[in-house]
Formats: sequence, C-alpha cells, structure tokens
Amino acid sequence: MDIFSIFALCGGLAFFLFGMNVMSQGLEKIAGGKLESALKKMTSNPFKSLALGAGITIAVQSSSAMTVMLVGLVNSGIMQLEQTVGVIMGSNIGTTLTAWLLSMTGIESENILISMLKPENFAPVVALIGIIMFMMCRKKRRQDIGMIMLGFSVLMYGMELMKNAVAPLAEMEAFRHLLVAFNNPIISVLFGAVFTGIIQSSAASVGILQALSMTGSISYRAAIPIIMGQNIGTCVTALISSIGVNKNAKRVTVVHMSFNIIGTVVCLSAFYGLDALFHFSFIDRAINPVEIAFVHSIFNIVTTIVLLPFSNFLVKLANKIIPDNEKVDKTVWLDERLISSPPLATSQCRQKANGMGKISKATLQDALAVVFKYDGKTADKVKENEQKLDTLEDKLATFMLKLSSKSLTEADSNTISQLLHTIGDFERIGDHAINIVEIAKEMSDNKLSFSESAKADFVTLFAAITEISELTVNAFIKSDLSLANSVEPLEEVIDKLTAKIKHKHIERLQRGLCDPALGVPLSDLLINCERISDHYSNIAVSIIQTSQSMLYNHYYLNELRAERTPQFMEVYNTYKRKYRLADNVTN
Repeated sequence: MDIFSIFALCGGLAFFLFGMNVMSQGLEKIAGGKLESALKKMTSNPFKSLALGAGITIAVQSSSAMTVMLVGLVNSGIMQLEQTVGVIMGSNIGTTLTAWLLSMTGIESENILISMLKPENFAPVVALIGIIMFMMCRKKRRQDIGMIMLGFSVLMYGMELMKNAVAPLAEMEAFRHLLVAFNNPIISVLFGAVFTGIIQSSAASVGILQALSMTGSISYRAAIPIIMGQNIGTCVTALISSIGVNKNAKRVTVVHMSFNIIGTVVCLSAFYGLDALFHFSFIDRAINPVEIAFVHSIFNIVTTIVLLPFSNFLVKLANKIIPDNEKVDKTVWLDERLISSPPLATSQCRQKANGMGKISKATLQDALAVVFKYDGKTADKVKENEQKLDTLEDKLATFMLKLSSKSLTEADSNTISQLLHTIGDFERIGDHAINIVEIAKEMSDNKLSFSESAKADFVTLFAAITEISELTVNAFIKSDLSLANSVEPLEEVIDKLTAKIKHKHIERLQRGLCDPALGVPLSDLLINCERISDHYSNIAVSIIQTSQSMLYNHYYLNELRAERTPQFMEVYNTYKRKYRLADNVTN
C-alpha cells in the first residue's frame, strides 16, 4: 500500500462524509415539519418513542445528529429527559440502515439484474437522474430529491474509493500483524470508539470497516468488538454539543453514552461467555460487509431489548452522574443546536412567535383596563410583559437570522420571512401598551378624568381594539386567511373612530364641556390606539402575503383599499354598525 492509496482512502472518506451530509440535508428537507409533528405526538409510550427515534434517524441518517437535536430540545425546555430515552434507543437502530446500504458493495454475480444492485453499477445512473432533477426541475421538492440522489451517489463513490484503496492491505504482512492486536476485545472496543470519535460518524467508521473486510483479513473476533466500540465513539458529537447547556440537557448525552457503554459490556460479556461454553466455529472466520451490517443491527436491537425495560434506571443514573446542586434556570429560549435541523427550528420559531402574539394581546388588554381606573399591580404586569416581548423579539430575531443562512425549504423560508416581519409588530404593540399605562398614571396622579361622553366613546374604541387584537392573534396562530381578511376592514373602522373621537373632543372644548388639560392625554391615547391597530393590520397582511407569496405590504394594502370589493365592504359595514359612537356631544 503506497502513499497514493492513503490519499485515495482519505479522499474516499471525504466523499463519503460529504455525500452523507448532502443526503441527510435533502432527506430532512423532504421530511420538513413532519419531524416537529412527530415530536409533538411524543408520549410516555416507550415503543412509540422507539419508532420515532428510528424514523427520524433514518430521515437524517445520523444518530449523532438526532442526539444533538435532543440536547437542543431538552435545553430549550421543549422536551423532558424521560422522553428522550426511547428516542435515543430508536436512533441507534435507525442508524444501522446505512451499513445495510453499504453492504451491497460486496454483491458478486454474473446476472445483470443482480449486478445492478452493486453501487458501482447503479450509482452513476442515480447521479445522472439526480443532477437532471436538480438542474432542470423548478419545484423545490424535486430539486431536494435530486440532491438526495446526488448525495447517495457521492457516498457510494466514496465507499468504492475506500474499498479500492485498502485492497493492497490483504497482501501486507505488517497489516496481518496489526490485526493480531485486535484479538484483544478491549483494544478493539477502544480502537472503534477512538476512530469513530475522531471522524464523528459511526456510519463512516462502519463503512471503512466494511471496506477493510473485503480484503478477507478481518475476522469476527476483531470486527464484533470494533462495531461495539463504534457505537460508543458516536457519542463524541453529542458530548461536544452538551458544552454550555443546562444540566438536564447534559443528561441526554449521559443517557446516550450509558446506553452504548452498558450495551457493549452486556453484549460483549454474553458473546465471549457463550464462546467459552460453545466454542463458536465462525469466530476466526473472515467477516464480509453484509455480516458486518447484520452484527451492527443485532447489537443495537439486542441492547435496546435488554435496556428498554430499564429506561427509568438510565434516567436515574444520569441524574446521579450530573446531580442538581444549584438553582436551575427555568427560562426557556431557543437553542442554537436546533439550527442543525432547519424544519424543526422553523417550527419552534413559529411557536415562540405565537407566544409573543398571546403576550402582546394580554399586555394590551391589561393596559386598556387601567385607563379609567389605574391599578399599580396591573401596570407592573404590563411592564413585565413588555420586557418579555423585548427579550423574545431580540433573541428570536437573532436566532432566525442565523437560521435564514441555512438551506431552507421554500415553505420554511417564507415562514421565517413572515415571522421576522411580525415579531417586530408584536414588540411595538407592547411599547404602545406601556405608553397607554403611562398616560393612565399621569391622569391618575393629576386627578384628571374624562367626561361620561368621552368615556363612552373610549369604551367603544377599546372594544374595537380588543377585538382586532383577538382576531389578529387567532389568525396568526391558526394561519387563518378568513380571519386575516377581516382585520383590515376593522382597522379602517378604528381609524374612523379615532378621528370622530378627536372631533367630538374639540366640539366639547368649544362648548366648555371638557377640561382643556385632558387634550394631550386624549390625543396621545388616540395616537397609540391607532398605531396599535396599524401593527395588527401589518400582521394580518403578512399572513395573507405568505399564503400568496407576495412581497410588499404597502402595495397590497393600497390595492386592497382601492378595490373595495363587495366582501371587504360587507365586513367593513358590519364593524361600522357594531362600533358606532353617539352623534351628540354631552357632558
């Protein structure tokens, strides 16, 4: 084996890892929001968790990525530690699929149909179809399928390069002597763990082992402990990702490592114990790629069967290894580890934005409640919620800007664009709520109060503001176009209400029926109410635009107002009748 064979081996590994990355990204895009919906259906049922972990790992083609995702979810408070145990076990089973795909490289037959199962024969055809779909299809989903096919082809080409690069090892005496060391199971386990930890991919290390097995020099005695060690080594990625997270998230990595270490100890002890009793005849026989895939699957399935009943023990063990000896910060933010799974991260951004909508609505309604009867506790609650909105807007915008730099599906990209526009409106509504509270406090401190006529007008206006807040937030959370289309007609009614209240106030001043000192607070209240309704209108327009792939808010609003469709006018007139002010000016 010369220097060029080493270069070919390294190049093959590079192609393999790149192909795996491209394929997993494409698969994840195709899965899209299904990852999130699957996680939402998570229950205490361990078998459902097991199936979920296997399914998602098959989709993203990496148990390490799955564990990193779980660390992020637990760190954000979205999942509990107990929920992750079954998922971790299932992910170890799901990751064995790659080994089965790679085992096809060992197929030998003169039958053309069987020969076409060999990656070196069908991978070029898959690559050709993939590049055609990627370059010529306009639909994003078909382009993603093309990328999956290209990734798979590159992966298989990398496997073929590695297989050819290690072929000369079969003739090397030094390589045979090296394999003698692997007769020691502990050394074999350590080698598998360290090597996998270095390249951070159990699929790649299993692939290299399968390539080496084609030389006919790898025995069952050497391969079985190495495969078990590879499962331990794959925990390194999760271990790195647990740096800087809360203790509960660190425990996810502990559960993953405990599962693989305990499984290795149990399975290795059982295997060599049975060998001592029955003297397995195959143990010194050369192993092939299909048998490696089989051993890999059997190890993970057996480990899962043995440890699944002891899920609670793994959780308790993790709690003992990482005990709670300090106050836990229960504040839940989005974890940047979720960015590695864009569909999941996008869905979590949507949930946080929904939360902002609910907080903004509650904050506004509390602010309106103190206008006529100021209450310090309610005012403090408004200020506290406004701070929450500021923090959420800042952290969510930063997170989404980082997420938008990733490769997103068209639907996820539209969602992120919509959310970046709307969270600013929710935050500004909180600011206007603070303004209303400050106006109410100033009036209370100066013992100012509106006339009964003005109070009646503001009661009507506040009712309209309350309805537009509920209408818009519900439309946003449910992505309901019908509700969203009702917002702009109500916003125009609110504009008319504020104009008429201002006109009636001037008339009262002229007739000496109102305290001139109330002019500034009244005007400020009207301005804040009008701007609040404008922000809700912006949010409703974003909902409509996202569904229609439009871009310009003001252009759409101008078109909507200019058209005055019968549907628009019908809703407008309904709200106009509902929120009607008294025409006469009284005390």
